[in-house]
This record gives sequence, structure tokens and C-alpha cells, in this order.
Amino acid sequence: MSPKSALKPKSEPVQPETSSRPLALLDWYDRHRRRLPWRAAAGEASDPYCVWLSEIMLQQTTVKAVGPYFEKFVARWPDVTALGRASQDDVLRMWAGLGYYSRARNLHACAVAVTREHGGTFPDTEEGLRALPGIGPYTAAAIAAIAFDRHTMPVDGNIERVVSRLFAVVEELPKAKPLIQQLAATLLADSRAGDSAQALMDLGSSICTPKKPACSLCPLNDDCTARALGTQETFPRKAPKKSGILRRGAAFVVTRGDELLVRSRPEKGLLGGMTEVPGSDWLAGQDDAKAKQQAPELNGASRWQRKVGVVTHVFTHFPLELVVYTARVEARTRAPAGMRWVPIATLADEALPNVMRKVIAHGLGL
Repeated sequence: MSPKSALKPKSEPVQPETSSRPLALLDWYDRHRRRLPWRAAAGEASDPYCVWLSEIMLQQTTVKAVGPYFEKFVARWPDVTALGRASQDDVLRMWAGLGYYSRARNLHACAVAVTREHGGTFPDTEEGLRALPGIGPYTAAAIAAIAFDRHTMPVDGNIERVVSRLFAVVEELPKAKPLIQQLAATLLADSRAGDSAQALMDLGSSICTPKKPACSLCPLNDDCTARALGTQETFPRKAPKKSGILRRGAAFVVTRGDELLVRSRPEKGLLGGMTEVPGSDWLAGQDDAKAKQQAPELNGASRWQRKVGVVTHVFTHFPLELVVYTARVEARTRAPAGMRWVPIATLADEALPNVMRKVIAHGLGL
């Protein structure tokens, strides 16, 4: 039984096998390719550093959000050796606001490894790339295809959507991923593997969109099973998401004149190495009184003022609510162990995650 016949009930029409799709995709791509800061111009070789950097930044983040960060990074660190020589703190500061901060730590670790172990040159195979910190199967395939034209097909969210509609894959994600990977590989041209992958990415971004896909403009529209059935917007099929349990806590915004009390989170774990104001544990069913007991011990900070309202934030696995308390202390008050005073005017230079930016804005009334 062919992979295609296993995708749908026998009552559904089975589309004919065709080898024209890869060429049709490349023809469309040559006319409609997106201009992206990290993408090489037509006929030019891709820079592995730019491909890698963009792929790490684009994980769970939009192209629009990544653009300014990518340009900021390459302006400061124009190649992987320069990035490998930077400090992790500097990388985290530059990354602040982009989210999913483990990516930034892995980005730096990978740059260090490429610099020290590979002489500043990325491995050109999937196997070699996967051995580097922070590079999983998808990222390795993307770099191998786009930067080194290896005959492999990376499958991101856009490609999943295109393939699931083209073949009408009825199995739900994430279980359908291996099958979609297998089917996506049939869309690779004999050459120009990187362009084949980027063509599918662009097709999913601009034509085969999640809602109201522009099927009339698609180069594969006559060969799409879901379109023939009129069910394109029902793909990809996804298993219902499990929402995490709400966690609660307290955050303490302490000022000393024009300075703010902060600390760095542990290197490992959620928001590792990032800057934060002191706070309580984040727990399900957290009691406000117990959370307040975890306030930092400071002379003159016994009278905490609770701000009206709460700060909310949603992480990948759970939503969070934080009650914010504020206090002012005298000019010579020392910071508790493990904490430090930083000028409020220079907070933009700190590696503050978005949740802490919200907390500080709420606490300072900005």
C-alpha cells in the first residue's frame, strides 16, 4: 500500500502520483520568493551562520518579530566566532524580549562549540549539526538543506500545513509528524534542496495560510486532495491542547531613589540566567499570605504596598498570575545577598524577560 492510500478512507478520491510538484514549487518560488534579512539572494550561496541564527530565533516566533533581533545580532556579532567570544550575559541582554530564553543560552553554547571545536565553521551534515548544542532534528535539516544543499526536507509549521492539505492527512498532530515528514520528502527537487524547503515555507506563509488559504494562487492547487474535497481549512488535524494549571505568586518591586532591586535567576530552569525582581515561588494554589512571606529582607522595607490588580503571563506549559508589592528604602540600604541595585534608566540593558517587564511596569506605574 502506498503512503498516499493509507492517508484517507477508500471512499475519498485518490489523486494520481506526480513528479511535477517539486518543479512547480521551484518555478513559483523563483517568481515569488520572500526577501528576508537572513536569506541569500537568488543564485547566491547561503551563509550558514545567518541560516542557523535565523532558524534558532524563528522557533516559536514570527518572522516579523525576529527581523529586528536578527539584524541587531549580526550587526554586533557578524559571524559565529564573534558570537562565540561574547559572554552569555551579553547574549541574554540582546535576546531580551524575544522569549523562550533557553534558545539564547543554547545559541551561545553552540557558537562556543563551533568556534572552539570546529574552527568557526559549521558542520555540513545533519549528523554533525545535531551534535551541536541546541540543534535538534528540524534545525539540523534546515541548516543542512538551506546552507549546504543537502538532500533533506525540514518540516516546520508552514510545511506541515501545506503537506497535510496536499495529501489530506487525516491523522492528528503530533502523531502525524512521521507521516508528514515522509510525504514532505517527496516534494524535494533533485537539486536545490534548500530552495525546495524555502518554497514550501513561503507557500505556507503567504498562500496556504491557516485560515482562508488563497488556493486559486497556489502552484499545486490542481493537485491538492483537501482542496478537491473542499476541506482545506480543516487541515492539519490537531489533538486538543492540554492547558496547564494556573500558578500564582508575588513579585517585589523595591526602589532606592532611582535604582531598582534585581537578581539573576538560576542558570538552569525556566528563564535561566535572566534578570528579575525578587519574588516568591510560582505554585498552583499559591496563598497570597505565604507568597508575601518570601519578600526580601531589607531595612525599612517592612511596609509593603500591594498594587491593585495582578500581572498575567502565559508560558508554554502554564499561565501565571503575580501579585505585585512595592516598597521604597533609604539611599544607603544594601542589597541582600545575591541581589543588586541597578539604575532604572538602564533597565533596557538588562536581560529582562517579558513577564518581568510587565511586573516592573506595573510596580512603577509606567
